[in-house]
Amino acid sequence: MRIFKTALLVTLFFSFLLTATAQTKAVNNPIVKGYYADPTIIKDKGLFYIYATIDPWGGNELGVLVTKNFVTFKTEHINWPTKQACTSPTSNNSMVWAPSIRKAANGKYYLYVAVGSELWVGVSSHPLGPWKNAKADNTPLVAGNKYPGVHNIDPDCFIDQDGQAYLYWGSGFKWVNGHCMAVKLKKDMVTFDGEPKDITPAHYFEAPHMVKRGGLYYLMYSYGKAIDATYQVRYSVSKTPFGPWTEGQYDPILATTPDSTTIGPGHHTVFQQNGQYYILYHRIHPQNKEYVLRELCLDSLNFDKQGNILKIKPSALSRF
Repeated sequence: MRIFKTALLVTLFFSFLLTATAQTKAVNNPIVKGYYADPTIIKDKGLFYIYATIDPWGGNELGVLVTKNFVTFKTEHINWPTKQACTSPTSNNSMVWAPSIRKAANGKYYLYVAVGSELWVGVSSHPLGPWKNAKADNTPLVAGNKYPGVHNIDPDCFIDQDGQAYLYWGSGFKWVNGHCMAVKLKKDMVTFDGEPKDITPAHYFEAPHMVKRGGLYYLMYSYGKAIDATYQVRYSVSKTPFGPWTEGQYDPILATTPDSTTIGPGHHTVFQQNGQYYILYHRIHPQNKEYVLRELCLDSLNFDKQGNILKIKPSALSRF
C-alpha cells in the first residue's frame, strides 16, 4: 500500500509540473504558421476567435483562427463574407480584407469588413456563424464611390461604456492622403446616426482602432506603407470619440526594430485579458517576392502613470 501511495504521489507531482509548464508556455511571434494580416479578435466562452486577411492581399474569404492560449490554434471557415457574396456595381477587384467584430447589446455578433474597397456588415448569433448580410437588401454599408478621396476600407467598430456604437474607417490611395471617417451607429448596428465626419489626426494613413481608458479615447492607427519597413503604429488622444486629437507622446509606439526582427508592424487590434492589455498585429515576413506576406504577432500593451501608451518592444510573452 505504501508503494502504491508513493507511486501515486509521484504521478500527481509530474502531472502538476506538466500542467504548469503548459500553462506558462511562451507565446512566440509569429503566433501561428501561415500568412495573415489585419486581425480582429473576440472572446466567447473561453475561446478567442481571430479573423484576418489571408495573404497575399486577401482571399475569397477571411482567415479564422480559434485558440484558448495563443499557442495552439484551430483553423475554421465561415460562410460570409465572401468575394462573391460581397460584390456590388460599385465594387473593385480588391478581395476580402480587414475585419472588425463586436458583440452588441442585443447579444448578436456584427462583423464589419472591406470587400472590393467597400464596407460590408454581417450579423450572426455565433462567432462561427452562420453569417448573413445585416442589410436586408444585401448592399454594402458604404459603397466604393461614397466620400470621394477616401479609400473605404479598414472598418473598426467601437462600443463605448454607455453602449453607444461607433464606426471608424478609411485609408488613402497610392500610400498618401489617408482619411479617417467616423460615425455613430444606431442600435441596429447598421444604420448611421448622422453623417460621417472626417476626423483624421496627424500622421494617419489607415487602420483605425479605438480604445477607451480612464475617460480618454485613444484612436490608434497605422502610418507609412504596408509594403515596407515604414509601416508603424501610432495613436492620438481626445476627450471625445471624434477629436480634437493630441498625438501620442511616444509615437510611434510600434515600428520596425533596429535588428529587423520585426519589419513593418501595423494594422492591429487591442484587447484585455486578466487586467492586461494586449496588441495583436501583423508584421512583414521577409521574402523576395513581388507581393508582401504578413504574419500575426502578439505583445503586451502598457501605459505610464500619465496614461501615455509606452513603446512596445516585440518579444515572446512568458505567459498568457
